[in-house]
Amino acid sequence: MFILSHPTGNAFVRAAARALHTSGRLHAFHTTVVAPRLEWPAPAGPMRRLLSRRRFDEIPRRLIRTHPWRESVRLLAPTIGLNRLSRKGAWAGIDAVYEQFDRDVAAEIGRLPARDSVAGVYGYEDASVHTFRSARSLGLTCVYELPIAHWATTQRLLREEADRLPAWRPTLRGIDDPDEKLERKALELELADAIFVPSRFVLETLPPAILTGKPCLVAPFGSPFPHADDRRVRQPTDRLRVLFAGAMTQRKGLADLFAAMKLVDRSDVELVVMGSPLAPMSFYRGQCPGFVYEGPRSHDEVLSLMRTCDVLALPSIVEGRALVQQEALASGLPLLVTPNAGGEDLVEQGKTGFLVPIRAPAVLAERITWFADHRSALVAMRQAAKAKALATGWAQYERRLGEAVSVATHRRCRVDSCAS
Repeated sequence: MFILSHPTGNAFVRAAARALHTSGRLHAFHTTVVAPRLEWPAPAGPMRRLLSRRRFDEIPRRLIRTHPWRESVRLLAPTIGLNRLSRKGAWAGIDAVYEQFDRDVAAEIGRLPARDSVAGVYGYEDASVHTFRSARSLGLTCVYELPIAHWATTQRLLREEADRLPAWRPTLRGIDDPDEKLERKALELELADAIFVPSRFVLETLPPAILTGKPCLVAPFGSPFPHADDRRVRQPTDRLRVLFAGAMTQRKGLADLFAAMKLVDRSDVELVVMGSPLAPMSFYRGQCPGFVYEGPRSHDEVLSLMRTCDVLALPSIVEGRALVQQEALASGLPLLVTPNAGGEDLVEQGKTGFLVPIRAPAVLAERITWFADHRSALVAMRQAAKAKALATGWAQYERRLGEAVSVATHRRCRVDSCAS
């Protein structure tokens, strides 16, 4: 059986928990905060969004272990005027939360009974060094899921963007990560017995020594089940609604999309930007005055917004596999994305969308113009998008996760046999 750990949780962590539990391999799931099961919906707003992201209904509550203190402070401090406690580098900053969580899980592993049924641990980036060290001291298998490109590639691409578009540098979170954090990322990879990545793009960013030294498996994140088509009727005279969804950063190519919209310059095309600003809104308005802003919202509300749009544009510079691509497909939106968004396999050119190069506003503008000029093609593309979502559900991801766990366990057994 395996111990699964992640400080916050998200769709792919929930899928991992479900896969391990249904296969009888989940010993426990460690996280920081878990939302209570409420008999009535929470009021709309930030609290509802938080609760929806911290629910783990896929597994029994008895299998969940929480380590809530620092994360609770991080979440509550801004609401009571104590931002200093949760900013970067502070006691309850995000890095400190991850570090303490990693230490807490490691301590729990160290207290396992000698004859416990645990065979391994399954961890994630920035929260696994201490966990893996503790596990290896007991001869346990370490499986590592890396959901985004290797840090060296990420740093290189972000620094190139800072040089190319200096005004957008403040939106490039992670560009100034300290050396000790990067060293921990490298050590996590070294300690792992097997590595699980969500896209070929991420796989190709791994160092050669890692690729040749241990099993590295690609398991794309799954798509949600396609939604019933409750989209309002779209008329040919309606504006083409191009949706950008995600943090408002140049890591996701927002500057290039803004530049593309200036090139398009058509009254029948509308850009909808949904996400969290990482700079004052005046900065974004100065870059592209005419976009429609939609703030962060619950997952269900995101899907509702998607169904009022026509195309998802995500010209990312570096990702792992942006889940929003598959949510868009399930909502019937064709994709306009880069290979670096990690969803190259989702795009059938001209059917489920288009792949475009990174840093290519002119190509983006050309494709947006194509969509605007071929509105009738969107009917077939919507159906193709939903068919692609149906064919790329979470079942395949969960099956591959099981394979990764088996491969890692067998490899660890061989290593232990050779050492003895």
